[in-house]
Order: sequence, then C-alpha cells, then structure tokens
Amino acid sequence: MLPLEAIELDAFRRRHEHDTFWCGLLLGGCGLQLTTKVYTDRVCHFAHHPGPDGHPHLCGRRARGVSSADHLYVKSAATAWLRDRDTHADFEFVQPDGAPIGSVVDICFPHGELRVHLDQAVAPSWDQDGHEPVLGVSVRVDRDILINRWYVHRIRLHSEGTGRRVQIGTEAFARDTEWFALVDPGVGSWCAGLGVSCGVGCWLGTGSGGGGWF
Repeated sequence: MLPLEAIELDAFRRRHEHDTFWCGLLLGGCGLQLTTKVYTDRVCHFAHHPGPDGHPHLCGRRARGVSSADHLYVKSAATAWLRDRDTHADFEFVQPDGAPIGSVVDICFPHGELRVHLDQAVAPSWDQDGHEPVLGVSVRVDRDILINRWYVHRIRLHSEGTGRRVQIGTEAFARDTEWFALVDPGVGSWCAGLGVSCGVGCWLGTGSGGGGWF
C-alpha cells in the first residue's frame, strides 16, 4: 500500500526501486504505467506519466474510493473459502449493457451460477434457471419479491486495516438480515442445504445439495 506521508514514501521508493506499478484494468483503469508523486502539503499518491505532448494523461477510471476494488476482494475471499473445501469456481467480471467493471461478479459452478450485484448498475434476474442473485447492501428489493421468494442473499464489505472484509447474509421477509463472515463457524451449518435457514444455495457446489455458497 502506498504510504501517504512524504518521509514514508521515500522508504517505499527505495524498497521498490526495481518494481513497476500499473493502472489496473480490473479497476476500470487504462493499463498504463504509474509513478509515485510526493507531496509535503497533501497526501502522496500514484499518478500517470504525462502524455507525449507533456499534458496530463486522461485515464478513464472513475471510481477511486475504498469500495472500488470490492469485486477483487469478493473473488479473493471466495477463492480462499472454496480452496479450503477442495471446491473450484470460475469468476467473471462481466459488464452487461456496458455496466462499469466491478458492478457484477459471476461465480460459475458446474451446476449453476451466482451473480453478485455489488451496486445497482444491473438489475437482478429472478427467473433464470441455474442462476441465483446475491445483492450488495445498496441494491434494493421489492417487497413483493421478498414475499414470493421468502428470502434473498446478501453480501457486504467493510474496511479492516488496509483490506476489506467480506460478509454474507440472508434477508428474509419480516426478519432482519443475519450476517456471517466466511471464517465464522456458523457458515457451515448456514450453507448445509437449500432451504435450511434460507442458506445460500448448496445446490451450486455438487448438484446434490452438498456444496456451498462460497
């Protein structure tokens, strides 16, 4: 993580003098090389090199807040959780109808798919076979959907140190959302089977009710 103070940035530069840093495509960036900018009157940060004409480079990345990499944290947490259970899934950062990268994460298992909606850019599909929506906390759900389905799956992230912690939960009709971290003991029983505590779809892991959500 890039230090914010000038004195710490000097040490960072020496430690990484043989490393290069690039504007991340998976963050909506341009993929070009970055440099570090040192300031004494404001926080230090990464910056693009000027263009060939000497003018500042215009990058297409728009989201720069702490949540702009949440899709990468979701993939990392899910991959680690699945690895511990000898299970594999494919991850895709899809962009339906030109949605910003990171709005949607598809987690694909042999017998089905989870589509994680981290924001409201893409409307969830509730009637697609083998496809289960998982909604970020900013994605609203109509009361009628909760009445008809009884529950929807939720995901949220919050900052912890320099990273982001992933929690999963179930929002049920007329009941508060119950949240679990992936390391919580309760996750195993929560994902024990479809319909048990409105668990998040063990139908995805093995096709016989024995998998896990992630």
